[in-house]
Amino acid sequence: MMLSAYSADMTKTIYKICPEPMWRQAEQSGFFHGAPIDLADGFIHFSTAEQVVETAAKHFSGQDNLLLVAIDADRLGPALKYEVSRGGALFPHLFAPLETSAAKWVRALPLTANGTHDFPELEA
Repeated sequence: MMLSAYSADMTKTIYKICPEPMWRQAEQSGFFHGAPIDLADGFIHFSTAEQVVETAAKHFSGQDNLLLVAIDADRLGPALKYEVSRGGALFPHLFAPLETSAAKWVRALPLTANGTHDFPELEA
């Protein structure tokens, strides 16, 4: 099942975990076209506040030099779609390049002593 357009009842802030060099390069051009997995799938993967910690554990376990980018979902328009993914949950997917100016904030996502990521406070 795919929702065909952004819905007002969906989350206002979505998150992208990104290697720092990749995001910094995107900031130079003003556009993030996606990580290799995004390019292969044809859309940029995002997570909601409720999903992002599990996303980090599943796809970025033990990786350092990552950034957590908070994106203003309202800025993305109809190219943002919520689609069923992991565990039947709706995940935000962007079917367009991401303008880096849509970032509300960008923060380091450091590893803790036990190898998990130390998340800042998240907003929905």
